[in-house]
Amino acid sequence: MPTSFDISTRFEQNPLLSPPDLQPSTPGLEIACLLNPGVFRYQGKIWLILRVAERPPQQEGRISFPVLKPEGGMEIIQLPADDPDLDASDPRVINFRGVDYLTTLSHLRLLSSEDGVLFREEPGYGPLWGQGLYETFGIEDCRVSQLDAEYYLTFTAVSPNGVAVGLRTTQNWQDFVHHGLIFPPHNKDCALFETKIGGNYYAFHRPSSVDLGGNYIWLARSPDGIHWGEHKLIARTRSNYWDSRRVGAGAAPIRTDKGWLAIYHGADANHHYCLGALLLDLEDPSIVLGRSEHPIMEPTAPYERTGFFGHVVFTNGHVVDGDRLTIYYGAADEHVCGAHFSIHEILDTL
Repeated sequence: MPTSFDISTRFEQNPLLSPPDLQPSTPGLEIACLLNPGVFRYQGKIWLILRVAERPPQQEGRISFPVLKPEGGMEIIQLPADDPDLDASDPRVINFRGVDYLTTLSHLRLLSSEDGVLFREEPGYGPLWGQGLYETFGIEDCRVSQLDAEYYLTFTAVSPNGVAVGLRTTQNWQDFVHHGLIFPPHNKDCALFETKIGGNYYAFHRPSSVDLGGNYIWLARSPDGIHWGEHKLIARTRSNYWDSRRVGAGAAPIRTDKGWLAIYHGADANHHYCLGALLLDLEDPSIVLGRSEHPIMEPTAPYERTGFFGHVVFTNGHVVDGDRLTIYYGAADEHVCGAHFSIHEILDTL
């Protein structure tokens, strides 16, 4: 795939954050990956709500990983690495005697920045942990949308019961209202629009089927931001394209004079993740006006090609300043990076 289609300007300081830059949450654990931050503005700063994936240090001949108990607390599970009932071929997910487990446990941390480059944790904010029966394998890949004074946090809730979409809301990032699951398994990649259309809330989501259909981007409508219906499919995978295996939404779409500009990720059969764009009608966002023929960003930098899971650029957070779109993204499922784009240049590629 030619790299000349990549129109991003990567930060010279990339990677902005790597596992050694933060401290583990719990004694006896280590940070394996930093991934896919949600992004928002609050109190005059740019904030990341960052997925931190942890696990115990791995020992020779054993695989160990943490899970949360539904009633609270953490448990460490250890398995013999040579057990014939263990499939550990994927560094992210293992299967033992027919049951899937994650190799790491993710929670969310809040970091702020004055300049959008140097981020630090602030006392009194976070971390956010999975809670209850449907979040025992952790919470991941949070997207943040602001409507008036309310921030909506949509995130992936993971447990043995499946992968679902959870919702929490806040106004001050210290007190949160838990709304439970708004999309049941199997679903993820949920991003709320930051403007109501016709008095209704809108959101992207990504239901998945192992037998029929595929990993496609859907649109849903809601009267209250909690109860969702009127689902419509807006973007499928495309054979022989860079997004042939799966597609999923990034952050909230951006209102432009041409339509809603939505950044999304796509992966091919080799699990190479790139970024592209969709253009949706302003009045009816289920109408797709344009789509990226080629990716606007590809994993070409060394820190994007090699890591916990290589050849990945993946975003679910950005900030907009006029024509400049600043995307914060996960690289190789290990680092957090930044890149600038021109909104008009993206529109011109569609």
